[in-house]
Amino acid sequence: METLPTGPYMTFAREQWAALRDSEPMTLTYEELLTLQGIDYELSIDEVEDVYLPLSRLLNYYVNARTSRQSVLMKFLKQKSQKIPFIIGIAGSVSVGKSTTARVLQALLSRWEEDTRVSLVTTDGFLYPNAVLEEKGIMLKKGFPQSYDIKRLLKFVTDIKSGEKRVEVPRYSHLIYDIIPNEYDIVEQPDILILEGLNVLQSGMDYPDEKPRIFVSDFVDFSIYVDAEEQLLEDWYVSRFMKFRQGAFTNPMSYFKGFAEIPEEEAIKTSKTIWREINRKNLRRNILPTRERASLILHKGEGHTVDYVRLRK
Repeated sequence: METLPTGPYMTFAREQWAALRDSEPMTLTYEELLTLQGIDYELSIDEVEDVYLPLSRLLNYYVNARTSRQSVLMKFLKQKSQKIPFIIGIAGSVSVGKSTTARVLQALLSRWEEDTRVSLVTTDGFLYPNAVLEEKGIMLKKGFPQSYDIKRLLKFVTDIKSGEKRVEVPRYSHLIYDIIPNEYDIVEQPDILILEGLNVLQSGMDYPDEKPRIFVSDFVDFSIYVDAEEQLLEDWYVSRFMKFRQGAFTNPMSYFKGFAEIPEEEAIKTSKTIWREINRKNLRRNILPTRERASLILHKGEGHTVDYVRLRK
């Protein structure tokens, strides 16, 4: 194992982090875990107990502290308290397991109390439609900063933090690899909003043409970066691609249906090319540089298991 980093973070080996679970109860069954895990790895009970239950306990402290601070402010202003969602941002590379982390946290946090409402939104819905990407000549840079309608995403998080009762999120389909026209998910004042995506920790320097004065990270109360070594990320991407090739890609409606029809050896070669020419470049240029902005870093080793955790001091 590499030397654990120091600096502005406290670093915990997995065993040290697991001990911080204290008495946080396990509220998920094995059957529920099966519905939360990613396509390319099995999420174990041990992973939830060792990694996510301590994180759930920590987040409980953060949410309570923010609620108390909000109450003090409203008391000072002599105003009625507003319901302002606590926003958790989850970032990291393609294929690192951000979506699984987000789903597990949503499941755990929603069980804190009977009336705890936890919404999960991915930034995929704020990608430009494919037609716009084609017009801009950036279809092969989908997932790069310039492929997002950053103004719309910023309006979304601004509305959430302003206490708006109903906020629309454009619906994205991974099957057709595009925004679904005129279809929206509605976020209605949750207690906690989990915002997951490649770009949740990016800043204005990542959007030089738009020149935003505020960033998504300005509205995030706690941020998580899911990290892994580059070779593992490539291996996981290829593995996931090949499983999709046997499953979702076989759907006649799939944008990638052509990949289900080519020989296996060619499919592996194609997936590696996509990783190296698109996803790896995006990781190195735009995603990895945001890692040190995170409140907490979950570092994964073989098998998608977290081997150490870094928590900002």
